[in-house]
Amino acid sequence: MMNKYAVDTNVLIYLHETIPSSKMDIAESIVLGFPIVSAQVVSEYLNVLKRLLRIPKVPLIEHSIVLLENCEIINLNKAILEHAKKLIIRYDFQLFDSIIIASALAANCSILYSEDLQHKQLIENRLTIINPFL
Repeated sequence: MMNKYAVDTNVLIYLHETIPSSKMDIAESIVLGFPIVSAQVVSEYLNVLKRLLRIPKVPLIEHSIVLLENCEIINLNKAILEHAKKLIIRYDFQLFDSIIIASALAANCSILYSEDLQHKQLIENRLTIINPFL
């Protein structure tokens, strides 16, 4: 059985580079592996694409539905927010990062792919942050 893994927003954003790159290739291979995606990541992803790429709302939603079709989306709930609070207190994570991490932990992921967090940091002895672009 393969380990479950989650992705941070930056992995999804690299799918939209205008010039193909190794980061785009890495992001594609990660997304093709059926990752866990938190509701927070989906919100951030939509916001960035709308703001930076100026994609109209309906095509943006349609594109996201297709992109995330093979992903498991973890909804935000009270337990995740409570866990996020504990992560902030223990690790001093930023607010949205703590929600993404708490969501990955709730989904029993062993890896969170992120470019924005400390590479190889182990969270609660069960989730490792990996920067796949190093």
